[in-house]
Amino acid sequence: MKLSDFKFEVPKKLIALHPSPNRDESRLMVVHRKTGQIEHRIFKDITDYFEEGDVFVNNDTKVFPARLYGNKEKTGAEIEVFLLRELNQELKLWDVLVDPARKIRVGNKLYFGDSDLVAEVIDNTTSRGRTIRFLFDGTEEEFHKTIDTLGETPLLKEFIDRKVEAEDRERYQTVFAKNVGAVAAPTAGLHFTPHLLKRLELLGVEVTPITLHVGLGTFRQVDVEDLTKHKMDSENYFIPESTVEHVNKALDAKKRVVSIGTTTLKTVESSVTANNRLKATSGWTDKFIIPPYDFKIANALITNFHLPESTLLMTTAAFGGYDLIMKAYKEAIKEKYRFFSYGDAMLIL
Repeated sequence: MKLSDFKFEVPKKLIALHPSPNRDESRLMVVHRKTGQIEHRIFKDITDYFEEGDVFVNNDTKVFPARLYGNKEKTGAEIEVFLLRELNQELKLWDVLVDPARKIRVGNKLYFGDSDLVAEVIDNTTSRGRTIRFLFDGTEEEFHKTIDTLGETPLLKEFIDRKVEAEDRERYQTVFAKNVGAVAAPTAGLHFTPHLLKRLELLGVEVTPITLHVGLGTFRQVDVEDLTKHKMDSENYFIPESTVEHVNKALDAKKRVVSIGTTTLKTVESSVTANNRLKATSGWTDKFIIPPYDFKIANALITNFHLPESTLLMTTAAFGGYDLIMKAYKEAIKEKYRFFSYGDAMLIL
């Protein structure tokens, strides 16, 4: 497929700047692949579609406050430093993006707030990318606590055009969040609450985790018309044995295996056995799912409403079918569903 196949206009007012007051009361569009039927519900109604023996797979990655503001040595110029991933824990080497990049060269030092945290730029990686080494005398725990104190919730400012607020610390984190490592939330999980999970448990639905640390590459603009030439950034993932047991048991019993989000979908489809079952593993995946694609593990998907020409929309279209998903998105705009990270949800059955 081509990039232009995913081009359409979303009114700016439909991009959600804040989450719904209650997580499980965002709107839910239910899309039935077999019939093409589209329903309009509330997220907590999701329990109406599942039964005992069904399995929900969630991404339990935890977002860390990845955006820091430092001051350049000598000039005092303010520099935004966006932490992408830790390259070496012992040496405190990090892969980062800096802004404005033109002011930052190898050898520059940055000072953060009134803390003892200093960083030295040791390499250029891309136009905005740098490798930096943090200079910090404390323990690993003290270092991460300092980052947590100084850092800001990493909302994507080019889409959520407002200042980060105190409530974002909690609301840009799923109730599943456990393993620190993501710089963006697996947003389909933002709609779940402990109460909703209890209702699913009472139905006999199993909820089981994988971990995929979401990177900014998930949101990187696709700049090639031929989608087969787009290269995804690699992201670290882990699939535990307990999840494999739950998922494969459900598949054998012909039950629903529900992927909570496209990050979870990508993860489970990255680890498939020869007989189309899930296997326990860990590693890195750069899997890019576009139509057409034969899904082996998940047979239902919960996802948010994504932006035009995004890789997330392409993966959703691969799962739901291109024509049906484009029809659903047209209806979503007409019915004023809210888009992006803090927006509404879609359930594809």
